[in-house]
Amino acid sequence: MASDRGPAAGDATLRRRIEPWEFEAFFDPRELRKEACLLYEIRWGSNHGIWRHSSKNTTKHVEHNFIEKFTSERHFRPSVSCSITWFLSWSPCWKCSQAIGEFLDQHPRVTLVIHVARLFQHMDPQNRRGLRDLFTRGVAVQIMGAAEYDYCWRNFVNYPPGKEAHWPRYPPLWMKLYALELHCINLSLPPCLKISRRRQNQLTLFRLEVQNCHYRMIPPHILFATGLIQLPVTWR
Repeated sequence: MASDRGPAAGDATLRRRIEPWEFEAFFDPRELRKEACLLYEIRWGSNHGIWRHSSKNTTKHVEHNFIEKFTSERHFRPSVSCSITWFLSWSPCWKCSQAIGEFLDQHPRVTLVIHVARLFQHMDPQNRRGLRDLFTRGVAVQIMGAAEYDYCWRNFVNYPPGKEAHWPRYPPLWMKLYALELHCINLSLPPCLKISRRRQNQLTLFRLEVQNCHYRMIPPHILFATGLIQLPVTWR
């Protein structure tokens, strides 16, 4: 049953929630907003409690801000495990990927799962290599889908009364396009997703340029999930 009062007044995360307009502005996969936002939750050992908070870019990227804040405020015990989940409006750049890897090397009992709304400058070879390095280290990097948007809305957003299930219904096509490109990155394939911007009407244009290597390497159900790709035809 939907709440008539929004998040409960006794909710410990209430003062750390972002506003609905902020969530829509930062996490819309169709928008190429320059700033980044990070929503995160932390679980310690067998403790069932979850610490949730948010962060935005300052003079440093949100990933660096999180790592500096986390390591300065927490005293790690080697015997205690820690599970961290990030919801990022942009995927990490190569420098942030490097910092994340160093952080995980220093704290082997920490596990990290990253959900991203968009891929940051995904044509850049260094950014692609940085994401592959995270995959190699065992970091799960995934594109946000409907379930993640719904989860973030309920747990990180100060949604209006009675609107706990009314997260923005973004078209799933954009999520599928980014997921397809993330597979290309993971498999060391060339980019297949091209993104451009028409400044006169502020439209973001997505275009697929699929090569034979994409057809050979990417699982068919992922390749064809967009509905924009058909099997290549071979003429004899």
